[in-house]
Amino acid sequence: MILLSVQEAPDREPARAGEDEMIDVEDHTALRAYLWRRQLLPTGEEPEIRKLEGGVSNRTVLVNSSSRPPIVVKQALPKLRVAVDWYSPPDRSHREALGLEWLRRFAPPDSITPLLFEDRAAHLIGMALVPEPHETWKSILLRGDVNREAIEQFAWMLAVIHRKSWQARNVVAPIFEDRSFFATLRLEPYYRYSAEQIPESRSFYDSLIEATLATRLTLVHGDYSPKNVLVHGRRLFLIDHEVIHFGDPAFDVGFALTHLLSKAHHVANQRMALIEGARVFAVHYLDSIGDMEWRESAESRAVRHTVGCMLARVVGRSPLEYLTPRERQDQLRVATELMSDPPRSLLDLISGFSEALPCP
Repeated sequence: MILLSVQEAPDREPARAGEDEMIDVEDHTALRAYLWRRQLLPTGEEPEIRKLEGGVSNRTVLVNSSSRPPIVVKQALPKLRVAVDWYSPPDRSHREALGLEWLRRFAPPDSITPLLFEDRAAHLIGMALVPEPHETWKSILLRGDVNREAIEQFAWMLAVIHRKSWQARNVVAPIFEDRSFFATLRLEPYYRYSAEQIPESRSFYDSLIEATLATRLTLVHGDYSPKNVLVHGRRLFLIDHEVIHFGDPAFDVGFALTHLLSKAHHVANQRMALIEGARVFAVHYLDSIGDMEWRESAESRAVRHTVGCMLARVVGRSPLEYLTPRERQDQLRVATELMSDPPRSLLDLISGFSEALPCP
């Protein structure tokens, strides 16, 4: 594919202070008045405002207007909506705005929704709505609907983002140098917290964290999972970019593969189809990356990130809600066994995970 030309990010609307600063977008009256003030809606128009479910880190609402295209408004929360204490600075919403701007340069065409506005004082952003009707890919997979084309598209999208941002690394790396949101939203709640819960995993996680922080190769989405993919027809749209940074592409691979394997574990009547889907994802990603000089080392780290994330999604701050207590215990056992002797390749890891699970 031809590398898109990369230019400096356009100037975004400056921070505002005062009356907008304390707005809560889930307060529909306040949001409506805010949109009028900002001339994002005609003054006096009464739009339909609906809270969007599914996220733990943001307030997210959909604004349907009779005169303008729909707007998705997101506002980062300082304390995430989970059972344990989990904090992250709300100005990460501006990292997502930056991600929206740059991912549109690197991701496949029409897979990233446009950024419409950004308000730094209120820590909120507005973006276009993914075309309707759409559904989260997570919901589709959890009901056992496994589509090879979607899995290949999922792998291809990630490979394109990694490959193009590697080719443009001299421009992109300084812009996305800050990894503080990755630290508060991934390294601490997934790896460090899990090491506290399972002491025998500490040396594994310490080594993985050290390798991750030492690696800066590509843009890393940081939340690359079926939950953050909306399906419209045969097209996939990637959303939720607040953890994006310049770092180790292996994290994205391991994070994504964890979700595919965990669903294979849970959806017992489609386990083999989902295991095969995980294989398709791994092979198609590696083939799409091509002969990148870091491919082999990234695969080795991706194996370790997968194992680390599989354990973290049952004992970390954000356990997978669909796993049953028995499934969590089985996944904990399998992940800790794999930690003691990590497989050499992603395909070996997938086979090892599948064979270690109890028969459905």
